[in-house]
Amino acid sequence: MTITAFLRALNQVLAAGIGITALSLWLYALTFNLRNRVTFAYSVVLLAVALTFGGESLGSASASAALADLWYRLQWLGAILLPAAYVHFADALLATTGRPSRGRRRLSVQLLYALAAGFAVLLAGNRLLGPFVAHTPLPYHLLTRWTVLFAGYYLGAMAWAWVNFLRAYRRTVVRASRRRMAYLLLGALAPTLGAFPYPSFLGGLTASAPHFFWLLATLSNLFTTVLLVLMAYAVAFFGVAWPDRVVRVRLVHWLLRGPVAVSTTLTLTTAVRRLGARYLGQPYTVLVPLTGALGFLLIEHLIGATAPLWEPLIGGWGRNDLLITLHRLEDRLFTREDVAQFLEAVLAALCDQLRIPTAFIAAVEEGQLSLLVAVGEGAPLPETPPHLLTTAASQRGLLRWDGYLLMPLRRQENGALLGVLGFPGDASLSTEARATLRALAERATLALTYHARGRAAAHALETLTRPDDFIPRLRAVARYDQQKVLAAPEELPPSAELAQWVKDALSHYWGGPKLSRSPLTRLQVIQQAMEEGHEDASQAVRAVLRDAVERLRPEGERRFTTEWLLYNILEMKFLQGRKVREVAQRLALSEANFYRKQRVALEEVVRVLLEMEAEARQEKHRP
Repeated sequence: MTITAFLRALNQVLAAGIGITALSLWLYALTFNLRNRVTFAYSVVLLAVALTFGGESLGSASASAALADLWYRLQWLGAILLPAAYVHFADALLATTGRPSRGRRRLSVQLLYALAAGFAVLLAGNRLLGPFVAHTPLPYHLLTRWTVLFAGYYLGAMAWAWVNFLRAYRRTVVRASRRRMAYLLLGALAPTLGAFPYPSFLGGLTASAPHFFWLLATLSNLFTTVLLVLMAYAVAFFGVAWPDRVVRVRLVHWLLRGPVAVSTTLTLTTAVRRLGARYLGQPYTVLVPLTGALGFLLIEHLIGATAPLWEPLIGGWGRNDLLITLHRLEDRLFTREDVAQFLEAVLAALCDQLRIPTAFIAAVEEGQLSLLVAVGEGAPLPETPPHLLTTAASQRGLLRWDGYLLMPLRRQENGALLGVLGFPGDASLSTEARATLRALAERATLALTYHARGRAAAHALETLTRPDDFIPRLRAVARYDQQKVLAAPEELPPSAELAQWVKDALSHYWGGPKLSRSPLTRLQVIQQAMEEGHEDASQAVRAVLRDAVERLRPEGERRFTTEWLLYNILEMKFLQGRKVREVAQRLALSEANFYRKQRVALEEVVRVLLEMEAEARQEKHRP
């Protein structure tokens, strides 16, 4: 293998690795933090980088000139999008440091995206680029007058972006923020310098010095790979309420299991393919897919096996101790499903021993009996009158109720009622049957004890994710704008989970665990509703959500027009409990369009709920 061929193969692998890394980081941004403006703009930068280096990699590996021409045009499309995306990213970054746009920067971003769209149209119309030259070591397109104009657009936009980058850096004061901003600026060099289509402007020089240009391209791609990851590390902290250790571990896991694993597998298969062509005369043999599959599995296994060694270095040793404790809790925790499976076996044994057709166990949850598991035919425990729980708590023996015999199940330590075991009241209970009943009741009591402990542990852990997240949200907005430290809770952006909590509560509007156990109960407006006379948290959440929905109701009589669309979706889907298809047909919407409008309607409910929360807090602090 010649030096030129080796450098060309290495450059292809590196370019593919950059494209894979950019695409993976783009998916990471879409998955975790797209609502933040900096992350959204950065995702556009990553998309442009993925197009640029993906097109370069595929174009250099193409066998035909026509296919290579097509892929190199994809590279140019990424290069066209990149300057506008960079200015957008720099503008969002500067706004994060406490210097929002007064309109001019935002207008310049829109203008550059419009210019990018214009150059994309020229590219599609074969006017931006000249003929394709494929016979040189580095294929390229000949220049046109529009290509020269593009170069001016690229350099001018990048210069404007870097002016804003430097302004953002100067505005950071704290050492940690300045260091992280420096990482970002250093990483931002990579796409700026590596994505420009140099071969078209260098022309025939690539043929006169192929070794030099392949070496330069390889070093450039190595440099771009390292700085792209560095830039991703810096951007990963923007707008997230997670601790830094969580962000680091998430990002490293994503990089290792995505770009590193895929790029390494690609390198191995490329090497096997080239060795097969050289020594076996066939580039594609069974060894190529076998190497890819085994290589990917081995890399994933090594990442998982070595995680306990490198995770503490990234996330801190305290995180490792916490994970060990959580894993032990997961192993010993009895979930509702685990308990139900065990109790189902207990009830089946009871039915066989007593020769009865049905039996059930109800657990005490939130001050009422809730059916946990039932076997056999029938529908036991349709409703529990308020006095039943009181009677069961005071009863020591069997209790007759609505044609059933109920046996109270009590905790052995303090005699607290955990639930009841029920079966038909006409069952014959001999001395042997009573002994069997007591034995099985003890097993059921033990299972309910584990169930109560698991609910207590889950409740304790759930409090960490409830809306009392002022400090995490404050940290998210104050990383680069220290004046945000003085912000009041209502001035901060809402928790990312708030919309999901509202949707869950509305989905269980007429009863269910996502209403009674909703994290929304910790909001001041809910607490205020409970103090004003609502009996429990479920009714308070229901009343506040109904009030929030009614605030979105337009004035006048109800109509099925665009003005009433959001209110009609909320009122018919959630408050009335109608099916999606029925509501969509009534509002003349497709199901896909219905879900889009529903998302907008839920965001409006969140906005109104935040306004109600601010009003409740003001009233609480009013003298």
